[in-house]
Amino acid sequence: MLGSVAAACTTLSFLPQVLHTIKTKDTEGISLTMYVLFVFGILCWLIYGLLSHDLPLMLGNGITLVLSSIVLLLKLKSKADERTAIL
Repeated sequence: MLGSVAAACTTLSFLPQVLHTIKTKDTEGISLTMYVLFVFGILCWLIYGLLSHDLPLMLGNGITLVLSSIVLLLKLKSKADERTAIL
């Protein structure tokens, strides 16, 4: 039970950041390197969960992958927009 609560809290902890980033479009304080590494790590965990047929691992990491990927994509879009504005 405690593991399920911990997994839910960890997974849902990205939701406020996603909502804030979508609302404000501000990604300046977000580390691109951290999110690239984090998304890659979560993808590895998801693949591990798939290979081991571990449903809780798949669900938790699948949701986390979606939420963290949204922030990463918004950060990449912001970087691209900055480069375009400079040109």
